[in-house]
Amino acid sequence: MIGVNNNDGVKVGILAGGLGSRLAEETTVRPKPMVEIGDMPILWHIMKMYSHFGFNDFSIALGYKGEYIKRWFQDYFTTQGSVSLNTRSGELVRHGPADLPDWNVDLVETGMNAGTGGRIKKLGPWIGDNTMLVTWGDGVADIDINQLLAFHRAHGKLATLTAVRPPARYGHLNIVKNQITKFTEKPQIGEGWINGAFFVLEPGVLDYIESDEEMFEQGPLTKLAEDGQLMAYHHRSFWQCMDTMREKQILTELWASGEAPWKLWKDNVDEGSADRAPRLHWDGTGAETSRARA
Repeated sequence: MIGVNNNDGVKVGILAGGLGSRLAEETTVRPKPMVEIGDMPILWHIMKMYSHFGFNDFSIALGYKGEYIKRWFQDYFTTQGSVSLNTRSGELVRHGPADLPDWNVDLVETGMNAGTGGRIKKLGPWIGDNTMLVTWGDGVADIDINQLLAFHRAHGKLATLTAVRPPARYGHLNIVKNQITKFTEKPQIGEGWINGAFFVLEPGVLDYIESDEEMFEQGPLTKLAEDGQLMAYHHRSFWQCMDTMREKQILTELWASGEAPWKLWKDNVDEGSADRAPRLHWDGTGAETSRARA
C-alpha cells in the first residue's frame, strides 16, 4: 500500500558520509549525496522514493562535508513558501508550499573515516530497536519499498539486500560465423545479480559489525551469508547508481525527459497549511545538541 504514514516505527538510514572520489569533479566542493539531479540533490530523490511509500523518518549518516548537508536542509526547508514573523519575539511561522515533504530527519555525525559498516552501527541508537531500511546515498530505483519490507518480514532472517541487474556499459552482440544475428543496445537483463543496496536490517545485524572502519559489504555481509541470515530481494526493473560523471549524466537526462523511472511520486505545487516543513535534528558528538522545526 502506498502512502502509509505509520510503518510500525521503521526508520530509514541513508549513508551520506563517503568521499565520492570517482566523482571528484563534483565532490571537491560537496558530498556525493548532494550532487544534483535536475535541481535537487540525489539525496532528496532517495528520500522522496521512501516517502512515497509512507516512510518519513530518516537518520542520515554524515561524514565528509557533513556540514554541507546540514546547511542544505536548514536553508532549503526554511526558505520555501511564505512566512509570517514577529520581529519582537522572533517567532516564525511557515506557510506551505503543500508539496514540502513532512519528514523527520536526524543528521548524525559518524566520522570522516568510518566505513559503511561503522556508519550503519552508529545509526543504531538513532533508529532504535526496530527493523531499519538502509541504503547508500548515491542510487535510485523504482523499487516498491513496501513489497521489499513484506518480503523481509516473511522470511524471518536478519538481513535482506536488494539484488539488481547492473546496467550494461556496452551493446550486446549475438554472432554466428561472423554474422551479427542480434544487436541489443546496453541490455540490463543479461548481466548477473549484484548488491543494489536498499537493505532491510534487524537490530541483530549490528552485532556483526566489529569496528568503525569496517565495510558493511565485506565482513558483515559475508558473515551473515555464512550464518544463513542474508536473503536477496530480486528487483528486476530500473536501478542506477551514481559513481561516475557518466552515470550522473544518465540520471540527469532521464530526469530532464520527464520520465525518470524512480519518480513514483506526484508533484503538488499549491501552497498549503502552515508549518509543514521537516523536523531536523543534528548531532555533533553523539548527544542531542539542537532540534529545530525547519
